[in-house]
Amino acid sequence: MTLTMVFTGLLSAFFLFASSIKILGWQKTIFDVQVEMFKSYGLNRRIMLLVGLAELFGAIAIWCQSTALGGLGALALLGTSLGAISCHLIFDTWKQGVPAMITGTLSAYVVWVNLDKLLALIP
Repeated sequence: MTLTMVFTGLLSAFFLFASSIKILGWQKTIFDVQVEMFKSYGLNRRIMLLVGLAELFGAIAIWCQSTALGGLGALALLGTSLGAISCHLIFDTWKQGVPAMITGTLSAYVVWVNLDKLLALIP
């Protein structure tokens, strides 16, 4: 359980930071780089905003580990990480995807820990 809490804290901090930039654009240097990356992938600012909202949902929901919401939050973060890995492998180099590989691994662990709660959602 302690490992899950550590991973939850790391994921939440990282994705709160990342989503805030995608949504609000408050850190201009990082925001401009991300907008250009999204454009190079054939995606626009609206898609970047949607990704930021998914990251924000995941970063908050992941703290609800006693319910299925925690697993859904981890799934949202896993989904955004897998999307980022795919884009980096297709359009960039694998090295640029390393942060997404790390967050994807941590998210997958939290999903695994919550798998019973997630499966209970399926009728």
